[in-house]
Amino acid sequence: MAKNYMDVLKKNAMLIVLVLVFIFFTIMTGGQMFQPLQFNALITQNAYVFILATGMLMCMLTGGNIDLSCGSFVCFLGSVGAVMLAVKNMSTGLSIALMLLIGVVYGAILGFLIAYVNVPPWIATLAGFLAFRGLGTAILSNNSTTGSISLSNNEGYMALFSGKLFGTPVGQLNITCLIVGVVAAVVVVVLNFTTRARKLSKGYEADSASSVIIKSVLAVAVIMLFAYKLALSGGIPTVLVWVVAIVLIYSFITSKTTTGRYFYTIGDNSETTRLSGVDTKLIMFLAYLNMAVLTAITTFLVTSRFQAANSTAGTYYEMDAIAACVVGGVSAYGGSGTIFGMVVGATLIGVINLGMSLMGVNADWQKIVKGMVLLGAVVFDILAAKKNATK
Repeated sequence: MAKNYMDVLKKNAMLIVLVLVFIFFTIMTGGQMFQPLQFNALITQNAYVFILATGMLMCMLTGGNIDLSCGSFVCFLGSVGAVMLAVKNMSTGLSIALMLLIGVVYGAILGFLIAYVNVPPWIATLAGFLAFRGLGTAILSNNSTTGSISLSNNEGYMALFSGKLFGTPVGQLNITCLIVGVVAAVVVVVLNFTTRARKLSKGYEADSASSVIIKSVLAVAVIMLFAYKLALSGGIPTVLVWVVAIVLIYSFITSKTTTGRYFYTIGDNSETTRLSGVDTKLIMFLAYLNMAVLTAITTFLVTSRFQAANSTAGTYYEMDAIAACVVGGVSAYGGSGTIFGMVVGATLIGVINLGMSLMGVNADWQKIVKGMVLLGAVVFDILAAKKNATK
Protein backbone atom coordinates (compact mmCIF):
# COMPACT_ATOMS: atom_id res chain seq x y z
CA MET A 1 0.00 0.00 0.00
CA ALA A 2 2.78 2.41 0.95
CA LYS A 3 4.51 1.63 -2.34
CA ASN A 4 1.31 2.48 -4.23
CA TYR A 5 1.11 5.85 -2.57
CA MET A 6 4.77 6.53 -3.35
CA ASP A 7 4.17 5.64 -6.99
CA VAL A 8 1.23 8.05 -7.11
CA LEU A 9 3.37 10.80 -5.61
CA LYS A 10 6.18 10.19 -8.11
CA LYS A 11 3.86 10.12 -11.10
CA ASN A 12 2.11 13.32 -9.99
CA ALA A 13 5.08 15.28 -8.67
CA MET A 14 4.47 18.31 -10.90
CA LEU A 15 0.76 18.26 -10.08
CA ILE A 16 1.63 18.45 -6.40
CA VAL A 17 4.08 21.29 -7.13
CA LEU A 18 1.29 23.10 -9.01
CA VAL A 19 -1.03 22.88 -6.01
CA LEU A 20 1.69 24.11 -3.65
CA VAL A 21 2.60 27.02 -5.93
CA PHE A 22 -1.07 28.00 -6.20
CA ILE A 23 -1.44 27.93 -2.41
CA PHE A 24 1.75 30.00 -2.08
CA PHE A 25 0.46 32.73 -4.41
CA THR A 26 -2.96 32.65 -2.76
CA ILE A 27 -1.31 33.41 0.59
CA MET A 28 1.09 36.00 -0.84
CA THR A 29 -1.72 37.87 -2.64
CA GLY A 30 -3.96 37.95 0.40
CA GLY A 31 -6.48 35.61 -1.19
CA GLN A 32 -6.74 37.47 -4.51
CA MET A 33 -5.52 34.41 -6.39
CA PHE A 34 -8.60 32.51 -5.18
CA GLN A 35 -11.11 35.07 -6.45
CA PRO A 36 -13.48 33.97 -9.27
CA LEU A 37 -12.19 36.60 -11.69
CA GLN A 38 -8.64 35.28 -11.27
CA PHE A 39 -9.74 31.78 -12.26
CA ASN A 40 -11.23 33.33 -15.38
CA ALA A 41 -8.02 35.31 -15.96
CA LEU A 42 -5.91 32.16 -15.53
CA ILE A 43 -7.69 30.67 -18.52
CA THR A 44 -8.12 33.71 -20.77
CA GLN A 45 -4.63 35.13 -20.24
CA ASN A 46 -2.84 31.81 -20.68
CA ALA A 47 -4.88 30.05 -23.35
CA TYR A 48 -2.04 30.67 -25.78
CA VAL A 49 0.30 28.60 -23.59
CA PHE A 50 -1.96 25.54 -23.70
CA ILE A 51 -2.48 25.62 -27.47
CA LEU A 52 1.09 26.43 -28.47
CA ALA A 53 2.43 23.90 -25.96
CA THR A 54 0.23 21.23 -27.55
CA GLY A 55 1.91 21.86 -30.90
CA MET A 56 5.34 22.15 -29.29
CA LEU A 57 4.77 18.78 -27.61
CA MET A 58 4.36 17.11 -31.00
CA CYS A 59 7.59 18.71 -32.24
CA MET A 60 9.55 17.80 -29.11
CA LEU A 61 8.41 14.17 -29.22
CA THR A 62 10.26 13.74 -32.53
CA GLY A 63 13.62 14.21 -30.83
CA GLY A 64 13.59 17.35 -28.71
CA ASN A 65 12.89 19.60 -31.69
CA ILE A 66 11.29 23.00 -31.11
CA ASP A 67 9.68 25.87 -33.00
CA LEU A 68 11.18 29.27 -32.23
CA SER A 69 9.02 31.09 -34.78
CA CYS A 70 5.52 30.59 -33.33
CA GLY A 71 5.49 33.79 -31.23
CA SER A 72 6.61 35.97 -34.14
CA PHE A 73 4.18 34.19 -36.45
CA VAL A 74 1.36 35.19 -34.07
CA CYS A 75 2.44 38.82 -34.56
CA PHE A 76 2.63 38.50 -38.36
CA LEU A 77 -0.61 36.58 -38.82
CA GLY A 78 -2.42 38.87 -36.40
CA SER A 79 -1.38 41.92 -38.41
CA VAL A 80 -2.49 40.28 -41.67
CA GLY A 81 -5.82 39.28 -40.13
CA ALA A 82 -6.37 42.76 -38.70
CA VAL A 83 -5.82 44.31 -42.13
CA MET A 84 -8.35 41.92 -43.66
CA LEU A 85 -10.94 42.44 -40.91
CA ALA A 86 -10.58 46.13 -40.06
CA VAL A 87 -8.90 47.77 -43.05
CA LYS A 88 -10.26 45.78 -46.00
CA ASN A 89 -13.55 45.03 -44.17
CA MET A 90 -13.58 41.40 -45.29
CA SER A 91 -16.09 39.03 -43.70
CA THR A 92 -15.15 37.24 -40.50
CA GLY A 93 -15.48 33.79 -42.03
CA LEU A 94 -13.35 34.60 -45.08
CA SER A 95 -10.68 36.31 -42.97
CA ILE A 96 -10.43 33.32 -40.63
CA ALA A 97 -10.23 30.92 -43.57
CA LEU A 98 -7.46 32.93 -45.23
CA MET A 99 -5.51 33.18 -41.97
CA LEU A 100 -5.74 29.41 -41.55
CA LEU A 101 -4.60 28.97 -45.15
CA ILE A 102 -1.57 31.17 -44.49
CA GLY A 103 -0.81 29.03 -41.45
CA VAL A 104 -1.05 25.83 -43.51
CA VAL A 105 1.20 27.24 -46.26
CA TYR A 106 3.82 28.35 -43.74
CA GLY A 107 3.64 25.01 -41.92
CA ALA A 108 4.05 23.13 -45.19
CA ILE A 109 7.08 25.20 -46.20
CA LEU A 110 8.65 24.90 -42.76
CA GLY A 111 7.94 21.18 -42.57
CA PHE A 112 9.40 20.63 -46.04
CA LEU A 113 12.60 22.50 -45.20
CA ILE A 114 13.08 20.56 -41.96
CA ALA A 115 11.94 17.10 -43.06
CA TYR A 116 13.06 16.91 -46.68
CA VAL A 117 15.83 19.51 -47.07
CA ASN A 118 17.25 18.61 -43.62
CA VAL A 119 17.54 22.19 -42.39
CA PRO A 120 18.01 21.97 -38.58
CA PRO A 121 14.69 22.89 -36.89
CA TRP A 122 16.21 25.57 -34.69
CA ILE A 123 17.79 27.27 -37.72
CA ALA A 124 14.63 27.12 -39.85
CA THR A 125 12.42 28.42 -37.06
CA LEU A 126 14.96 31.02 -35.93
CA ALA A 127 14.69 32.52 -39.41
CA GLY A 128 10.93 32.80 -38.88
CA PHE A 129 11.46 34.21 -35.40
CA LEU A 130 13.39 37.11 -36.92
CA ALA A 131 11.49 37.59 -40.18
CA PHE A 132 7.88 37.41 -39.03
CA ARG A 133 8.30 39.96 -36.26
CA GLY A 134 9.70 42.40 -38.80
CA LEU A 135 7.00 41.63 -41.36
CA GLY A 136 4.22 42.00 -38.81
CA THR A 137 5.57 45.32 -37.56
CA ALA A 138 5.95 46.61 -41.14
CA ILE A 139 2.37 45.66 -42.05
CA LEU A 140 0.99 47.41 -38.97
CA SER A 141 3.10 50.51 -39.62
CA ASN A 142 1.88 50.73 -43.21
CA ASN A 143 -1.77 50.45 -42.24
CA SER A 144 -1.92 52.40 -39.00
CA THR A 145 -0.37 55.55 -37.60
CA THR A 146 -0.30 54.05 -34.09
CA GLY A 147 1.28 50.70 -34.96
CA SER A 148 -1.85 48.90 -33.83
CA ILE A 149 -5.12 48.00 -35.56
CA SER A 150 -8.27 47.74 -33.44
CA LEU A 151 -10.66 44.83 -33.90
CA SER A 152 -13.18 45.87 -31.26
CA ASN A 153 -15.85 46.71 -33.86
CA ASN A 154 -15.90 43.17 -35.23
CA GLU A 155 -18.43 41.68 -32.81
CA GLY A 156 -18.64 38.31 -34.55
CA TYR A 157 -14.92 37.74 -34.31
CA MET A 158 -14.88 38.84 -30.67
CA ALA A 159 -17.78 36.58 -29.70
CA LEU A 160 -16.23 33.56 -31.40
CA PHE A 161 -12.88 33.78 -29.65
CA SER A 162 -13.28 35.90 -26.51
CA GLY A 163 -16.91 35.71 -25.45
CA LYS A 164 -18.73 33.75 -22.75
CA LEU A 165 -20.98 30.74 -23.09
CA PHE A 166 -24.24 30.94 -21.11
CA GLY A 167 -23.08 34.34 -19.86
CA THR A 168 -24.52 35.93 -16.71
CA PRO A 169 -23.53 39.02 -14.70
CA VAL A 170 -20.37 38.66 -12.62
CA GLY A 171 -21.24 37.61 -9.07
CA GLN A 172 -24.43 35.82 -10.08
CA LEU A 173 -24.18 32.03 -9.86
CA ASN A 174 -24.33 30.52 -13.35
CA ILE A 175 -26.22 27.23 -12.94
CA THR A 176 -25.46 26.05 -16.48
CA CYS A 177 -21.75 26.35 -15.76
CA LEU A 178 -22.13 24.16 -12.68
CA ILE A 179 -24.08 21.55 -14.66
CA VAL A 180 -21.31 21.43 -17.27
CA GLY A 181 -18.81 20.96 -14.44
CA VAL A 182 -20.78 18.05 -12.97
CA VAL A 183 -21.04 16.36 -16.38
CA ALA A 184 -17.30 16.81 -16.98
CA ALA A 185 -16.48 15.37 -13.53
CA VAL A 186 -18.68 12.30 -14.13
CA VAL A 187 -17.07 11.72 -17.54
CA VAL A 188 -13.58 11.89 -16.05
CA VAL A 189 -14.42 9.42 -13.28
CA VAL A 190 -16.04 6.96 -15.71
CA LEU A 191 -13.05 7.19 -18.07
CA ASN A 192 -10.58 6.60 -15.24
CA PHE A 193 -12.27 3.39 -14.13
CA THR A 194 -13.13 2.07 -17.60
CA THR A 195 -9.52 2.64 -18.71
CA ARG A 196 -8.25 0.63 -15.75
CA ALA A 197 -10.79 -2.13 -16.39
CA ARG A 198 -9.81 -2.30 -20.07
CA LYS A 199 -6.12 -2.62 -19.23
CA LEU A 200 -6.77 -5.38 -16.71
CA SER A 201 -8.97 -7.29 -19.15
CA LYS A 202 -6.13 -7.28 -21.70
CA GLY A 203 -3.52 -8.27 -19.15
CA TYR A 204 -1.72 -4.92 -19.19
CA GLU A 205 -0.20 -3.23 -16.15
CA ALA A 206 -2.73 -0.87 -14.58
CA ASP A 207 -2.91 1.52 -11.65
CA SER A 208 -4.25 0.13 -8.39
CA ALA A 209 -7.87 0.79 -7.46
CA SER A 210 -6.74 3.11 -4.66
CA SER A 211 -4.62 5.14 -7.12
CA VAL A 212 -7.56 5.52 -9.50
CA ILE A 213 -9.83 6.59 -6.63
CA ILE A 214 -7.31 9.20 -5.46
CA LYS A 215 -6.86 10.56 -8.98
CA SER A 216 -10.61 10.66 -9.55
CA VAL A 217 -11.32 12.48 -6.30
CA LEU A 218 -8.63 15.07 -7.07
CA ALA A 219 -9.88 15.51 -10.64
CA VAL A 220 -13.48 16.00 -9.48
CA ALA A 221 -12.35 18.52 -6.86
CA VAL A 222 -10.39 20.56 -9.41
CA ILE A 223 -13.15 20.47 -12.03
CA MET A 224 -15.87 21.50 -9.60
CA LEU A 225 -13.71 24.24 -8.10
CA PHE A 226 -13.14 25.71 -11.56
CA ALA A 227 -16.82 25.27 -12.45
CA TYR A 228 -17.93 27.08 -9.29
CA LYS A 229 -15.45 29.93 -9.74
CA LEU A 230 -16.31 30.36 -13.42
CA ALA A 231 -20.02 30.26 -12.51
CA LEU A 232 -19.39 33.33 -10.34
CA SER A 233 -17.27 35.11 -12.95
CA GLY A 234 -19.87 35.28 -15.71
CA GLY A 235 -19.85 31.86 -17.32
CA ILE A 236 -17.60 29.62 -19.40
CA PRO A 237 -15.02 31.59 -21.43
CA THR A 238 -15.10 30.73 -25.13
CA VAL A 239 -11.33 30.26 -25.05
CA LEU A 240 -11.78 27.42 -22.55
CA VAL A 241 -13.88 25.56 -25.11
CA TRP A 242 -11.12 25.98 -27.70
CA VAL A 243 -8.45 24.82 -25.25
CA VAL A 244 -10.41 21.80 -24.02
CA ALA A 245 -11.31 20.75 -27.57
CA ILE A 246 -7.69 20.91 -28.74
CA VAL A 247 -6.36 19.13 -25.65
CA LEU A 248 -8.90 16.30 -26.01
CA ILE A 249 -8.24 15.89 -29.75
CA TYR A 250 -4.48 15.67 -29.29
CA SER A 251 -4.80 13.43 -26.26
CA PHE A 252 -6.71 11.01 -28.47
CA ILE A 253 -4.18 11.34 -31.31
CA THR A 254 -1.13 10.71 -29.13
CA SER A 255 -2.61 7.82 -27.14
CA LYS A 256 -5.03 6.07 -29.48
CA THR A 257 -3.74 6.44 -33.05
CA THR A 258 -0.89 4.77 -34.91
CA THR A 259 0.33 8.08 -36.31
CA GLY A 260 0.44 9.54 -32.81
CA ARG A 261 2.61 6.64 -31.65
CA TYR A 262 5.03 7.26 -34.49
CA PHE A 263 5.93 10.64 -32.94
CA TYR A 264 7.13 8.78 -29.84
CA THR A 265 9.04 6.07 -31.70
CA ILE A 266 10.88 8.62 -33.82
CA GLY A 267 12.00 10.39 -30.67
CA ASP A 268 13.14 7.10 -29.13
CA ASN A 269 15.09 5.94 -32.18
CA SER A 270 14.54 7.59 -35.54
CA GLU A 271 16.71 5.19 -37.54
CA THR A 272 15.08 2.07 -36.14
CA THR A 273 11.65 3.58 -36.82
CA ARG A 274 12.66 4.34 -40.43
CA LEU A 275 13.98 0.84 -40.97
CA SER A 276 10.70 -0.59 -39.69
CA GLY A 277 8.91 1.05 -42.61
CA VAL A 278 7.65 4.29 -41.06
CA ASP A 279 7.97 7.43 -43.19
CA THR A 280 9.87 9.47 -40.59
CA LYS A 281 10.18 12.47 -42.90
CA LEU A 282 6.40 12.64 -43.25
CA ILE A 283 5.97 12.53 -39.47
CA MET A 284 8.46 15.38 -39.05
CA PHE A 285 6.65 17.31 -41.79
CA LEU A 286 3.31 16.80 -40.01
CA ALA A 287 4.76 17.98 -36.70
CA TYR A 288 5.61 21.43 -38.07
CA LEU A 289 2.52 21.69 -40.26
CA ASN A 290 0.47 20.97 -37.16
CA MET A 291 2.44 23.55 -35.15
CA ALA A 292 1.67 26.27 -37.70
CA VAL A 293 -2.07 25.48 -37.70
CA LEU A 294 -2.22 25.64 -33.89
CA THR A 295 -0.29 28.92 -34.03
CA ALA A 296 -2.97 30.29 -36.35
CA ILE A 297 -5.68 29.29 -33.85
CA THR A 298 -3.63 30.92 -31.09
CA THR A 299 -3.57 34.11 -33.16
CA PHE A 300 -7.37 34.20 -33.22
CA LEU A 301 -7.52 33.96 -29.43
CA VAL A 302 -4.75 36.49 -28.81
CA THR A 303 -6.05 39.19 -31.17
CA SER A 304 -9.59 38.80 -29.84
CA ARG A 305 -8.39 38.99 -26.24
CA PHE A 306 -6.53 42.25 -26.86
CA GLN A 307 -9.18 43.39 -29.37
CA ALA A 308 -6.33 44.51 -31.60
CA ALA A 309 -3.22 43.47 -33.48
CA ASN A 310 0.06 45.04 -32.39
CA SER A 311 3.79 44.54 -32.88
CA THR A 312 4.37 43.14 -29.37
CA ALA A 313 1.86 40.30 -29.74
CA GLY A 314 3.43 36.88 -29.32
CA THR A 315 6.56 38.08 -27.55
CA TYR A 316 8.21 35.15 -25.71
CA TYR A 317 5.23 32.91 -26.48
CA GLU A 318 7.55 30.25 -27.85
CA MET A 319 9.50 30.24 -24.59
CA ASP A 320 6.36 29.78 -22.50
CA ALA A 321 5.27 26.90 -24.74
CA ILE A 322 8.64 25.16 -24.45
CA ALA A 323 8.71 25.74 -20.70
CA ALA A 324 5.19 24.32 -20.30
CA CYS A 325 6.21 21.13 -22.12
CA VAL A 326 9.47 20.60 -20.23
CA VAL A 327 7.94 21.43 -16.83
CA GLY A 328 5.10 19.05 -17.69
CA GLY A 329 7.49 16.14 -18.14
CA VAL A 330 8.08 16.19 -21.89
CA SER A 331 11.62 14.95 -22.44
CA ALA A 332 14.06 17.50 -23.84
CA TYR A 333 15.49 14.63 -25.89
CA GLY A 334 12.18 13.45 -27.34
CA GLY A 335 10.27 10.20 -27.16
CA SER A 336 8.32 10.79 -23.96
CA GLY A 337 5.68 13.15 -22.66
CA THR A 338 1.90 13.34 -22.39
CA ILE A 339 -0.84 15.83 -23.09
CA PHE A 340 -1.91 15.66 -19.43
CA GLY A 341 1.63 16.46 -18.30
CA MET A 342 1.78 19.37 -20.73
CA VAL A 343 -1.52 20.70 -19.35
CA VAL A 344 -0.10 20.56 -15.82
CA GLY A 345 3.04 22.36 -17.01
CA ALA A 346 1.06 25.01 -18.89
CA THR A 347 -1.17 25.56 -15.86
CA LEU A 348 1.90 25.95 -13.64
CA ILE A 349 3.36 28.52 -16.03
CA GLY A 350 0.01 30.31 -16.05
CA VAL A 351 -0.21 30.31 -12.25
CA ILE A 352 3.30 31.73 -12.02
CA ASN A 353 2.47 34.43 -14.60
CA LEU A 354 -0.76 35.42 -12.87
CA GLY A 355 0.54 35.12 -9.31
CA MET A 356 3.60 37.28 -9.89
CA SER A 357 1.52 39.84 -11.78
CA LEU A 358 -0.90 40.11 -8.85
CA MET A 359 2.07 40.53 -6.51
CA GLY A 360 3.42 43.31 -8.71
CA VAL A 361 6.67 41.46 -9.37
CA ASN A 362 8.90 43.15 -11.94
CA ALA A 363 8.71 41.57 -15.42
CA ASP A 364 12.45 40.86 -15.36
CA TRP A 365 12.13 38.87 -12.15
CA GLN A 366 9.21 36.96 -13.64
CA LYS A 367 11.52 35.80 -16.44
CA ILE A 368 14.17 34.80 -13.89
CA VAL A 369 11.69 32.71 -11.90
CA LYS A 370 10.34 30.94 -15.00
CA GLY A 371 13.91 30.30 -16.14
CA MET A 372 14.76 28.68 -12.83
CA VAL A 373 11.60 26.57 -12.93
CA LEU A 374 12.50 25.40 -16.44
CA LEU A 375 16.07 24.55 -15.43
CA GLY A 376 14.85 22.68 -12.37
CA ALA A 377 12.44 20.63 -14.49
CA VAL A 378 15.22 19.66 -16.93
CA VAL A 379 17.57 18.67 -14.10
CA PHE A 380 14.77 16.61 -12.52
CA ASP A 381 14.16 14.89 -15.87
CA ILE A 382 17.86 14.04 -16.32
CA LEU A 383 18.28 12.73 -12.77
CA ALA A 384 15.12 10.63 -13.05
CA ALA A 385 16.35 9.16 -16.34
CA LYS A 386 19.72 8.26 -14.80
CA LYS A 387 18.03 6.66 -11.79
CA ASN A 388 15.79 4.54 -14.03
CA ALA A 389 18.81 3.53 -16.13
CA THR A 390 20.64 2.18 -13.06
CA LYS A 391 17.72 0.00 -11.95
